[in-house]
Amino acid sequence: MYGFVGFRVYRTVMHRESFCFPLRTGVSKSRFISSFNDTRSRASRYSTMSEHIKCLIIGSGPAGYTAAIYAARANMAPVMYMGLQPGGQLTITNDVENFPGYPDGIMGPEMMEDLKKQATRFGTDIRYGIATAVDFSVTPRRVTIDEIIELTADAVIIATGASAKWLGLPSEAKLNGSGVSACAVCDGFFYRGQEVAIVGAGDTAAEEATYLANLASKVTMIVRKSEMKASRIMQKRVLENPKIEVLFDTVTDEILGEHSVEGVRVKNLLTHETREIPLTGFFVAIGHEPNSKIFQPYLHHDEQGYLKTIPGSSKTNIDGVFACGDVQDYTYRQAVTAAGSGCMAALDAERYLAALGIH
Repeated sequence: MYGFVGFRVYRTVMHRESFCFPLRTGVSKSRFISSFNDTRSRASRYSTMSEHIKCLIIGSGPAGYTAAIYAARANMAPVMYMGLQPGGQLTITNDVENFPGYPDGIMGPEMMEDLKKQATRFGTDIRYGIATAVDFSVTPRRVTIDEIIELTADAVIIATGASAKWLGLPSEAKLNGSGVSACAVCDGFFYRGQEVAIVGAGDTAAEEATYLANLASKVTMIVRKSEMKASRIMQKRVLENPKIEVLFDTVTDEILGEHSVEGVRVKNLLTHETREIPLTGFFVAIGHEPNSKIFQPYLHHDEQGYLKTIPGSSKTNIDGVFACGDVQDYTYRQAVTAAGSGCMAALDAERYLAALGIH
């Protein structure tokens, strides 16, 4: 996530370590320590410098890496700062089976490593660091990394993504990627013929509950209030689906299971009674938060914070600043759509720089 103040390069790397090892990414600890030492050397080298960059990419998920691949092949000398969660949300996703080109599926972290290697192969300068401030009122655009590195850039590609909102339960964090998911479209396939639960009451939750009902044997929908927030048509679809049971006035008390989800304990807010429901998948659909706070004073955005782009492009309201991936995509939020928009951002940036005569 972006917009945090006070984190340094070192903290960023150690945070990544905490994500990678529990997910069995295949990255050895010795290799990670070596990477950390390299990053510490980089931090020392960059800590007092100001630097001008032709094409700066902020963020390192599918959108950022794809933008980097295209920008590097176009001789734009892209520099990427990976952010607090290098690789984005796919680094906390185990199996990815819906991205083209992987017939047998692939682990999310492994896929991000593949994209990183491809971007590096074409010459992208990939660095650890977090964008902590920007000034898009001046030309060239200014970006501060880790509060200490001052950059100027002819073109800026924002690929900071969006972070799922979670319930905040320790068991939710423990079993994330082992039965707990924030994307039914991404992971619903793995629960074909099984019983699952989904938390949420809006249109997204209703849509995902209906989607899951086409795959799972039963879907339990957990709704905190006595009614749903979803539109009438979506409520009707949920309530009339025989495979969906809606528990109103109910909250999640605990997700059960030691190594994978085995059930959920729910609590009725009116009776205060609890009960356990056996299931194998637990989906959270209470919304996403785009990682856009530091950009919002300059860039047009909707009420939720998603950056607005000119339809059919990645262009924002500021010349030379482009947005791609989930930070500007409220509707789809898929790895493949993020990658496609990353391609668009690099092509838009290339044309922008060419028009200015910057080669």
